[in-house]
Amino acid sequence: MFTTLEVAADGPIGALWLNRPQRLNALSGEVLRELASAARWFDTQEDVRVVVVGGRGRAFSAGADLDGFPVAGKAGARQAADLGRLMAEAIEGMRALTIARIQGWCVGGGLVLAAACDLRVAADTARFSIPEIDLGIPLAWGGIPRLVREIGPALTKELVITCREFSPQEAQAAGFLNRVVADTELDAAVQALAAQVAAKPALPVFATKHHVNAVTAQMVGTARAWSDADSLVGGLLDPECSAAREAYASARGRK
Repeated sequence: MFTTLEVAADGPIGALWLNRPQRLNALSGEVLRELASAARWFDTQEDVRVVVVGGRGRAFSAGADLDGFPVAGKAGARQAADLGRLMAEAIEGMRALTIARIQGWCVGGGLVLAAACDLRVAADTARFSIPEIDLGIPLAWGGIPRLVREIGPALTKELVITCREFSPQEAQAAGFLNRVVADTELDAAVQALAAQVAAKPALPVFATKHHVNAVTAQMVGTARAWSDADSLVGGLLDPECSAAREAYASARGRK
């Protein structure tokens, strides 16, 4: 059913794995579309109460696939630029509670995916960054309101504008992560949390999730993210932003 994901439901606990380890689970257009489809599929699985979202291999996700960037001026550019927002809304809107299982790099769009999940557990060796401005584009996909919701406006501005790396310990202190555990304990910690949630009565768990989401949506205005695709396309057209993007790719040995 999916070519870039592994999706499974085993009783009350489901699993959604990004499965492009050779690309550090970079988020191509195909991956984004499949993530949205997987979210809708889980909504049809009545027994599933919790879904663990993770990445195969060395990284949770290296962010947007630079080889699949929308090409400004070409037909369908805005639709392609909007796929990440639609993905994040689908993941966040799932009936089941979602737990992001984070190891290795969690970058840019991958961090937006994690922010769309309800709970987040990371290995103490994980690393986070939001390099979009160094790429000459704004953080899109509804990333800004979700980060403001989780860590507040001042730290959101700093992390997004400076593009600096930050540790799981800083992410937990800021409120982004629920738990940080040793790398060797990550799977056990995530499964224990999933089992704990799955053992609770489903109705009040789902009600709590959607009540909290409704309250915070009014606070940070996630619906405004509809225009993120336009800002993203604008960054692709701007000459200074294009030069920044070329410098970023050159510094990392990409053509």
